[in-house]
Amino acid sequence: MDLSIYEVIKGPWVTTKAYRLNKDNEDLVVEVHPRANKSMIAKALKMLFDADAVTVRTVNIKGKQKKNKKGVFFGKTRKKAFVTLKPGQFAKLAGGLSVPVHDGSASSGQ
Repeated sequence: MDLSIYEVIKGPWVTTKAYRLNKDNEDLVVEVHPRANKSMIAKALKMLFDADAVTVRTVNIKGKQKKNKKGVFFGKTRKKAFVTLKPGQFAKLAGGLSVPVHDGSASSGQ
């Protein structure tokens, strides 16, 4: 498979659940190329951001069925990866991917 390291990681997966995983477990959630495997993802993180992945878990997200007046079609199929990094490496990586980092000093939601 001929994917460059720049094609493997597409960008951060920014959702409420991903933010919670980032804050609590220092897990990073990123969108990856559909043909990328776990070793390619870990290698790309190491080469691009100098971050060591402890575990990499991947999920394929099937495109949803949509309808309009022309007929039925399917949306894009995507792939995301849950990457657990070594302790202390998340904050350094979060700046490079523009992922929000919780520092514990924010006030409760008012």
